[in-house]
Amino acid sequence: MSKTDYSLYLVTDSNIRSRDQMEEWVRQAILGGVTLVQLREKHISTREFYQAAVSMKEVTQRYHVPLIINDRLDIALAAEADGLHIGQSDLPAGMTKRLLGEGKILGLSAGNLAEAKKAEEDGADYVGVGAVFPTSTKADAVYVTKETLREIKSLLSIPVVAIGGINKRNMEQLYGSGIDGVAVVSAIMGSDDPKGAAHELKGMTCRL
Repeated sequence: MSKTDYSLYLVTDSNIRSRDQMEEWVRQAILGGVTLVQLREKHISTREFYQAAVSMKEVTQRYHVPLIINDRLDIALAAEADGLHIGQSDLPAGMTKRLLGEGKILGLSAGNLAEAKKAEEDGADYVGVGAVFPTSTKADAVYVTKETLREIKSLLSIPVVAIGGINKRNMEQLYGSGIDGVAVVSAIMGSDDPKGAAHELKGMTCRL
């Protein structure tokens, strides 16, 4: 999906921002410059996740920003989301791509070059590579060096998005890496000014 803008990719977290505030935080973040939104919910029922996805799609669609669902193919299909992001332990990317259907975005998490190359071979539209910095939102994170991140970017033809603990204080360490964007969680969801936080981060992405 070459026309998709991955530069500032927001991943939601209801442990940081309550679900009754989530949509407004995402809306403000989009106004500040967020280009892609992933709805991630780990601890709610399928019905609640579906309802949250439908409501969130109304927000993202209004601003022409793609909505990606984390892990749950059934939710992505039921809510008619724009895409799905999966991990290494989920259904194989090739199978997921076929089930997801034409015109949908498929992202895959990768922690090393081999995983990233396999994702591209299997038809992923982008890879999320990380964690590049320590993160409080993923307890089992495996860290990826900046050198590995650059190597992955140099060898893949699909977009590469860095994830894991990224914020305005450390993003400059990724400058010049050539990556297509950064995925952030706490840097926006934990901010009292999501629009301002997104605007500041978006301005920094031009130097990646």
